[in-house]
Amino acid sequence: MMALIIEFAYTGSVHVTGDNVEELLLAADQLDVPGIVQNCCDFMEEQLSVKNCIGIHRFTKTINCSRLQHKAFSYVLAHFEEVVFSQEFQQLSVENIIEIIGRDELNVKEESTVFEAVILWIAYSPEERKGHFATLLSKVRLALMGEDYLKSNVRSNELVKNNIECKLMVRKALDIITCIRPNYSSVFCNDLARPRLPNAVLLAIGGWSGGDPTNGIEAYDIRTDSWVNVSNAHERPRAYHGTAFLNGYIYCVGGFDRVEHFNSVRRYDPNTHTWHEVASMYYRRCYVSVTVLNGCIYAMGGYDGHTRLSTAERYMPETNQWSLIAPMSEQRSDASCTTLHDKVYICGGFNGNECLQTAESYCPETNQWTAIALMNCRRSGVGIIAHADHIFAVGGFDGTNRLRSAEAYDSRRNTWHELSSMLSPRSNFGIEVLEGRIFVVGGFNGFNTSYDVEYYNSITDEWCKACDMEIFRSALSCCVVSGLPNMAEYALPRDALPLLHVDGESVEVSESDESV
Repeated sequence: MMALIIEFAYTGSVHVTGDNVEELLLAADQLDVPGIVQNCCDFMEEQLSVKNCIGIHRFTKTINCSRLQHKAFSYVLAHFEEVVFSQEFQQLSVENIIEIIGRDELNVKEESTVFEAVILWIAYSPEERKGHFATLLSKVRLALMGEDYLKSNVRSNELVKNNIECKLMVRKALDIITCIRPNYSSVFCNDLARPRLPNAVLLAIGGWSGGDPTNGIEAYDIRTDSWVNVSNAHERPRAYHGTAFLNGYIYCVGGFDRVEHFNSVRRYDPNTHTWHEVASMYYRRCYVSVTVLNGCIYAMGGYDGHTRLSTAERYMPETNQWSLIAPMSEQRSDASCTTLHDKVYICGGFNGNECLQTAESYCPETNQWTAIALMNCRRSGVGIIAHADHIFAVGGFDGTNRLRSAEAYDSRRNTWHELSSMLSPRSNFGIEVLEGRIFVVGGFNGFNTSYDVEYYNSITDEWCKACDMEIFRSALSCCVVSGLPNMAEYALPRDALPLLHVDGESVEVSESDESV
């Protein structure tokens, strides 16, 4: 190790590998060589995985590298559903388990995952660990589980049945669930029912509301099924624009504010809540289609105030430059696009004369567009999204009616097939995938601009209602933002939730009471 440190003193560089990084980092930390410490920490941060994140977090406690320690712990929280099956997880101390499962930031779609992780950890060394069960169970948000799961899997568990304190917790959780069923408007928050923070939020940005463009931004918190207003008072309103989340920034591309058709692009930093202008596009584009592929933003078609466009261009954030790519086979405004299998897909739209049924794909390697199978109907103002290895086309306007219908494209067979229809017709809405569900947000139903939000489960082929937005709007754009260190700023404030007091002393439970 000393040879590497001496080499660094002369050359300013050091060769870090998986075999030498820990020993080198310990030596550099002890000898106070911050350059090597930083190189080693950067290397370990890049190597973080489900299998090693706990070990790296434990290792950082012996050195002066707070950033890596934070990154490793955040990785554990973000990937908890996979980490629980690692050997490192089984070897954690009870204090470590409490530290992890007690955090609001713990990323789990279902709270049952946390309960099952506790059971798994205890089963690794039951005689040593079962005495900690009540303490660990108190950190599980039991009232966030379904009533059926609580009764069938938690209440019936032998560790619960043999512990009076645990039985009481389950009784409390069942009482709370009774109070927060759908006919109640509030989420009640005590320790057993405090919602965890989402790992990702869906942002609804801009749009057309009440006859004018809006600059309103709302964030959807999937853990509480609620929308949170994001302050954006000083940004210029825009509608019929596109958005993209790339490298930690949100890009708003093109659009219209009733006066101007924009070629401008604005970049939002969700960590600092600040906006900056980046390079403008070659063309003014409202009704633009925007997506991200391989680290670049693509903007296609749209309307410049005079002509529907077939042109397309690509933005590289590293150089802050747009470049033109091959034009599409036809003019498309009010289309929608997505990416799948390293290709860009754009579907539907309006060419100035008719709503379009056509769709095409773009290959960056060949810089060529290729027609794909026609959709089952014409769709302008459509929502297009990639999910579950398919392209989904939802809603839109066929020239006569706003549509409820949806269909999916199989790129391997070059075929579309029909899906169940949305609950409400809509065009010019936002569409995104969040936690495996396709969300459609707002839009125009043919009569009114909508607050309405629903989501699609591709496994059951069912649409379900989600919480309405605060702002009714169409011509908005949505994007999903994940992994923010300040995610709490985009979620419903947990400490502000109404508190439901469940008096444990009033619930009498005997050790032989198997009905609890």
